Amino acid sequence: MNTENLKFDAQGLIPAIVQDAATGEVLTLAYMNKESLEITLQEGRTCFWSRSRQELWRKGETSGNVQHVVSITADCDGDALLVRVNRDGPACHTGAESCFFQTVQEAAAEPFTYGGLYKLLEGRKAAPQEGSYTSYLFEKGLDKILKKVGEESTEVIIAGKGGDCRETVYEIADLAYHVMVLMVEMGLTMEDVRTELASRHIIDHKVKQEKMQ
Repeated sequence: MNTENLKFDAQGLIPAIVQDAATGEVLTLAYMNKESLEITLQEGRTCFWSRSRQELWRKGETSGNVQHVVSITADCDGDALLVRVNRDGPACHTGAESCFFQTVQEAAAEPFTYGGLYKLLEGRKAAPQEGSYTSYLFEKGLDKILKKVGEESTEVIIAGKGGDCRETVYEIADLAYHVMVLMVEMGLTMEDVRTELASRHIIDHKVKQEKMQ
């Protein structure tokens, strides 16, 4: 769509929903006028119109939390924009990662899936976030991740040997998380693991079979 075909409101503004390109998280809702949209397109970073200050506002100009534009898409009516970005820091002036953090009504939690966790881990690797433990692991690299997998494996053994079911479950969850971080770091997918498991038609037969005593 040509920008000339966009529908600005009576104040000359169009709402812009900003979304993290790596994780899909909605970061903020801001407004653009024609000038700020042109600046955004030219500079490749978000520029909005501040309704409270009545002036142009380049995101990150003072905070350093710049949003680098990946794509801009108009909705079917041409009266709203979706701006996908890679960001250098939090989106909210409060320091929160997203402006949307105040719960009005909380629906039932979505069922946990390993695929969902894997995508979140991929997002942390693609767009590191300050203060994130996952981002810290990816920053430190393979050796650190392998060390944590080893440590968590030991914790599982200790908990299991102690016969504490609750503690064992807790440690298994820690191990599963760190193993998935390792998978993302190495570019392995859940499908790779599923394919390998599916190839083992008899569950009592291992590739590296232990000698039966």
